[in-house]
Amino acid sequence: MNPVFLWWLSCRAYRRRLVPVARLLKLINYLVFRAILPYQAEIERDIMLEHYGLGVVIHPNVKIGHRVKIYHRVTLAAETWIGSEHKIVVGDDAIIGTGAVIVGRGDRNLTIGAGAQVGANAVVTRDVCPGQVVGGVPARPLRPVLDAEALFSIPEEPDTK
Repeated sequence: MNPVFLWWLSCRAYRRRLVPVARLLKLINYLVFRAILPYQAEIERDIMLEHYGLGVVIHPNVKIGHRVKIYHRVTLAAETWIGSEHKIVVGDDAIIGTGAVIVGRGDRNLTIGAGAQVGANAVVTRDVCPGQVVGGVPARPLRPVLDAEALFSIPEEPDTK
């Protein structure tokens, strides 16, 4: 049993209006893994909660893409009410390091772009561009965004003749 599967099932139960089942699955997830994983969130089946998602807290107004990796003690919080149109959106293939805190403001969306990496214990309050690496308090870019061509190109070897 892993927390992602229980979370995904609770989200599906909620979408099918089986709210008591969704609440029960959320409670089991909390009791076993000490993770607060709301059934109102929009998640994909292939996300990964590393270290069993211990201590992870997610706000219900969160949308998480494919193959996202979230480490333990991560908080995704939004300063808005449940059901608001403002969300935290985590793009495909993003990585969120241990202890990171992502806080979305109540009057706008906050986006973590596809392939972005949030360092351990970083505090993110602004959008992170796709492919960007951020860290620190408050989070700042640690290296420039690399375009797809730069990421997948093989550098030429220097001529040593």
